[in-house]
Amino acid sequence: MVSSQLRTNAVTNLGVLRAMETVARHDFVPADRAALAYVDVSVPLGRGRSLNPPLATGRLLCEVDPKAKQTVLLIGGATGYATALLVELGVHVVAVEEDAELSRALAARFGGRAGITIVAGPLNEGHAIAAPYDSIIIDGAVERVPQALWDQVTAGGRLVAGIIDRGVTRLCFGRKSGASGVMTPFLDVEAAHLPGFAPVASFQF
Repeated sequence: MVSSQLRTNAVTNLGVLRAMETVARHDFVPADRAALAYVDVSVPLGRGRSLNPPLATGRLLCEVDPKAKQTVLLIGGATGYATALLVELGVHVVAVEEDAELSRALAARFGGRAGITIVAGPLNEGHAIAAPYDSIIIDGAVERVPQALWDQVTAGGRLVAGIIDRGVTRLCFGRKSGASGVMTPFLDVEAAHLPGFAPVASFQF
């Protein structure tokens, strides 16, 4: 996976590459889908959720470029793969997951470990009580980045996400300036859809 999928697709951050070599992805994939662990596709988890493909997660991590002892808010904890990668990078992780079953599994896997906070709650709300964060990673594809998340990034901090644009997912990078930031696309790629980010439909006569 690292040699054939990541290094050949601009995942060049050495820390991220080492983390993705070290953390066994198959430990974070349902047993009946183990054959997909190292394939660059979303892995279905049930209830409309999927684990983000490794390339999407790897590129998002590279754009954030997390440093040891920073605090990162991870939106979409899923099975804990991205959480484990960030821990390997020496980062304090606050992982938000709204799916009750996934959240319970995350708490069972990481509960009590220093440097990891698991939050059960809506993905689009983040975790304001522990803000501000050095960076926010939305580990999947969303229709928009809500202001509530920009409010939780420190000034000059980074936010990355897959943004769905007319049916195409574009991985995007933004740096907070003022109240929010401009999201700049850097790669069109498959990413797992995350619920709760669609704009509220306005009433029309």
